[in-house]
Amino acid sequence: MRSKYLVKELLAEITEILKPHIPRASREAQLFLMAHLNADELWLMTHRFSEVEDAQKLFEWVKRRAKNEPFEYITNRVSFYSEEFFIKEGALIPRPETELLIDEVIKNFPDKQSAITFVEVGVGSGIISIILARHFLNARFIAVDISQAALDIAEVNIEKFGLSDRIELRLGSLLEPINEKIDYLVSNPPYIEDGVALESNLDYEPQNALFGGKVGDEIIKKLLDEVLKQKITFFTCEMGYDQQDKIQAYLKNKKIKSLEFYKDYSSFDRGFTLKVHN
Repeated sequence: MRSKYLVKELLAEITEILKPHIPRASREAQLFLMAHLNADELWLMTHRFSEVEDAQKLFEWVKRRAKNEPFEYITNRVSFYSEEFFIKEGALIPRPETELLIDEVIKNFPDKQSAITFVEVGVGSGIISIILARHFLNARFIAVDISQAALDIAEVNIEKFGLSDRIELRLGSLLEPINEKIDYLVSNPPYIEDGVALESNLDYEPQNALFGGKVGDEIIKKLLDEVLKQKITFFTCEMGYDQQDKIQAYLKNKKIKSLEFYKDYSSFDRGFTLKVHN
């Protein structure tokens, strides 16, 4: 490894390392270099002949990526809802489709000034509660996760956005740590059927945040039971693309106000909002 590289030389070399392993090698090479230099794309384009010293960390990142480790875990950065969050192994990497869950909540509860209580089950990196807290300025948030590692990551992000006084983190399963009255429940729970073969890069992500049980929808149904039992007015939840019929059948003959499903960017069923009579 040389002590100095030009930007264009680094881009070419790390692209060649990634090519046999990554479909978008050239683009990821740019993203890695931007993250390493803490620079944006415009800087990269206008400084192709600038010198870069000490590229050892960059090459270590690229070697890890060549083994299919997720880009986000390597750089400890993930973009979501036009913001940048801290991420590392221990919390699920946010997907763009989860932005639609937030859009659904905002659509279903237009009163942004209301002092309601939101509860999020499966807080992960904290991205959902954080974005919602920035929209609902007077709301209180309680965020639960079964993983202390995930809660630690969420805490970093909550502190970054200055929301420690409005988002309370609790360790526990589902709604067990909650005694308060819940106005709005939100969740992106694990919903993949146990044993389903996934892409190899998902091996790095917490398996308890992916697999939801023998059928896949067990955790969703447990949350539905709690929503009906506690008469929680709103429940917005992400789900698997093939689970709409099962959820509709499960709620058949139950006392509900409405059940609306929404689709993701590929027009697959991706989630729902349940409204319950008080």
